[in-house]
Amino acid sequence: MTMNLITLAMAGGGQGSPGFMIGWLVLMVGIFYFMLIRPQQRQAKERRALLDGVKSGDRVIFSGGIVGIVTNVKDKMLVVKIADNVKVEILRGAVSQVLAKDEEPAAEEKK
Repeated sequence: MTMNLITLAMAGGGQGSPGFMIGWLVLMVGIFYFMLIRPQQRQAKERRALLDGVKSGDRVIFSGGIVGIVTNVKDKMLVVKIADNVKVEILRGAVSQVLAKDEEPAAEEKK
């Protein structure tokens, strides 16, 4: 008799239905997707568009803080004029911002 009570207690010991657990799992995956994955994909798409849109004559800021004017666009490299008679080749992926003609670089915000 004691064995039967223990077996019954272990078998039905507060477990919910499988449908309820699957529902929670689907809900959690959905929240994870919309909170983390989708915004990251959107940012990557915007970054690719920025890098693909760089053309000769654009003023750009690179991740190292260098500001220059693009003089030649190659497949993976950009030739950038950073001073009079000074041109450097920089990887296209190093571009962090494309500036408008009269736009000045924004000061970094302190956090």
